[in-house]
Amino acid sequence: MTDLTNKEQANGPLIVEGKHADNERLKAESNYLRGTIAQDLKDNVTGGFTADNFQLIRTHGMYQQDDRDIRNERAKQKLEPLHNVMLRARMPGGIITPTQWLAIDQFSREKTSYGSIRLTTRQTFQFHGVLKPNIKLMHQTLNEYGIDSIATAGDVNRNVLCTTNPVESELHQEAYEWAKKISEHLLPKTRAYAEIWLDGEKIEEGKDGKEVEPILGSNYLPRKFKTTVVIPPQNDVDVHANDLNFIAIAKDGKLIGFNVLVGGGLAMTHGDKSTYPRKADDFGFVELAKTLDVAAAVVTTQRDWGNRVNRKNAKTKYTLDRVGVDTFKAEVEKRAGITFAESRPYEFTGRGDRIGWTEGFDGKNHLALFIENGRLLDKPNLPLKTGMAEIAKIHKGDFRMTANQNLIVAGVASEDKAEIERLARAHGLMDDGVSVQRKNSMACVAFPTCPLAMAEAERYLPGLVTDVEAILAKHNVADESIILRVTGCPNGCGRAMLAEIGLVGKGPSKYNMHLGGNIAGTRVPKMYKENLNEEDILQEIDSLVARWVAERNNAEAFGDFVIRVGIVDEVKVSKRDFHD
Repeated sequence: MTDLTNKEQANGPLIVEGKHADNERLKAESNYLRGTIAQDLKDNVTGGFTADNFQLIRTHGMYQQDDRDIRNERAKQKLEPLHNVMLRARMPGGIITPTQWLAIDQFSREKTSYGSIRLTTRQTFQFHGVLKPNIKLMHQTLNEYGIDSIATAGDVNRNVLCTTNPVESELHQEAYEWAKKISEHLLPKTRAYAEIWLDGEKIEEGKDGKEVEPILGSNYLPRKFKTTVVIPPQNDVDVHANDLNFIAIAKDGKLIGFNVLVGGGLAMTHGDKSTYPRKADDFGFVELAKTLDVAAAVVTTQRDWGNRVNRKNAKTKYTLDRVGVDTFKAEVEKRAGITFAESRPYEFTGRGDRIGWTEGFDGKNHLALFIENGRLLDKPNLPLKTGMAEIAKIHKGDFRMTANQNLIVAGVASEDKAEIERLARAHGLMDDGVSVQRKNSMACVAFPTCPLAMAEAERYLPGLVTDVEAILAKHNVADESIILRVTGCPNGCGRAMLAEIGLVGKGPSKYNMHLGGNIAGTRVPKMYKENLNEEDILQEIDSLVARWVAERNNAEAFGDFVIRVGIVDEVKVSKRDFHD
């Protein structure tokens, strides 16, 4: 714990006093995240988890869900909701081998209700619709192939993202290794996951034989925590959506250290002006040798100072705004035993994936496949999932899941290119007709599985993009695009609060429209209009695109245009500007 007293700082108290949120009781009484999950697994009366375990399974990488499309029908039949779990794997940097891919493909076909693999904005995969009798088998199957789901949800550091960047192969390999080291360093040390799901595989204990959590603490973090490693100029992991970011700084093609950005986050609550999306602050440069020390210092400072009274204000971004950025930074320096140097120059020029073939510096080839909404499922005349399995059977490199829900077939030898492409095209994984607009659009899962969804997102996006494509064509800019993102609620999973047009679900077929993000992903958009239905949204986009085309300066991007002409004001300081 910090030795600073709980005195008033320039911006507010270091520690928020008051009755702790019930999640704090839950974690304290959980016996290091065990709860009574093992007992619940044996309860055949219900398909779900009870009481505290509903929350605790999140730290084991799972969310309890049900099929909301049939919830009312089951209620009429006096049946409980069709409970199942969604599992999110831990895959630092998003790299998965063909052997691992074939294993998850088989499990999804045989043991999930939906039969799909979902690539996520957290650069990993999710299983949806795993029923209670198959949950333990799922964890053991993943473990057999070197995969787990430890700490991919809950009040812990989650899956660490890393720029895929297959072109700069050597630099990417260095950055990826650091993403793995950071992930391992910040993992919970409790044996709960292994005991419950893997029948007691042992994990390192403290010297006295008792469990300790030297970084996360016995009550873990006040709220979820997200970390990235990014290689400029691609901001494909959206650093400003994350609590802690390491910007790779290279010299002569070799990684020499990181610029450290702290305090980004996109979640908010409708109607609560104390909540807002926020950009991360630049703390400065740190040499490689101090990377893990800095990561631990940021996490432990947030652990000790984060708001445990009000979960809506518990993320790192609110801690920085409450205590002051300089105060937080000074504490990190003290705990890490460093002084941040001035940040090294870098620039973000884009966020999208380079769809199609690219050649790396090492002569290997990489094929980035566009996967709309990240959903790999066999559909009539579009057997995407089978196609990926066929590629996995012959591919000698690895696969890289991207934070934009796409998939890269990486490390393809020249002699194997033609066959990989043949398989991809035969199964609909390569389509030259996919527009730039579709490639720059993204949505979260939302209905029917997410319990937080207020409106459609994944199922709404494809048709919406088709309509936007028509609007762009109408105004003679069909070869251009607007970064468009849709989320079913304000929790930020689809990263709409870094889009040029961000739609945030407010209710069935109702969305708030935000405008003004930029291409680099370094600006939060501002509310434009509330409670728009789908027809209203298209009318607004049509009108806005018409003005953009008629009044823009040269190749001015849409998000820059709407701010320059005053359609919305720029959000410079979120706490001050976002709700004004």
